[in-house]
Amino acid sequence: MRHLIIYAHPNEKSLNHQILKTVTDTIKEDGNHELIIRDLNTMQFNPVLSLKDLQDQRAGTLAEDIKKEQEYISRAECITFIYPIWWTGMPAVMKGYIDRVFTYGFAYRYDQGIQKGLLKGKKAAIINTHGKSHEEYTQTGMDKALQLTSDDGIFSYCGFDVIQHLFFDRADRATAESVDLWKEQVKTFYRQI
Repeated sequence: MRHLIIYAHPNEKSLNHQILKTVTDTIKEDGNHELIIRDLNTMQFNPVLSLKDLQDQRAGTLAEDIKKEQEYISRAECITFIYPIWWTGMPAVMKGYIDRVFTYGFAYRYDQGIQKGLLKGKKAAIINTHGKSHEEYTQTGMDKALQLTSDDGIFSYCGFDVIQHLFFDRADRATAESVDLWKEQVKTFYRQI
């Protein structure tokens, strides 16, 4: 399978980076998968959707950095998005990646007023860390809101088959036992796809 990981966290010592390494190592285990990692912070990906970007999209041309990312997405069969939840959403660089790369005519379009996701046939997995507990997220409805805005509002909207969305809570104060358990969950999932 051709895997693409789109990763957003600036700290190489973060839990997110440990998760990235676990996903990467697990995918590479059997040697039968292709893997490309797009580390948005290391790449210094420009997240700002500019007026020029919008004008270029309407004219049917795209900036080279957007074309390159779309080529990676087009080639991939399974795309994993790894990022923390900050201020109840994705980091700006990940949101900007989606704003700039998931363009009309590439990720979605409208046929006679009906929305159509153009990335059908591709699997998506989302892995998030957050500081609050699962209980707090459930009580406030934040768990459902996060899934609605990302899984439905972005990924399914563009045609992805969302096969997994993992949330790891209290990430800023996680115990070694919790981290080991989460890594095992990640390994189990990636060994099954």
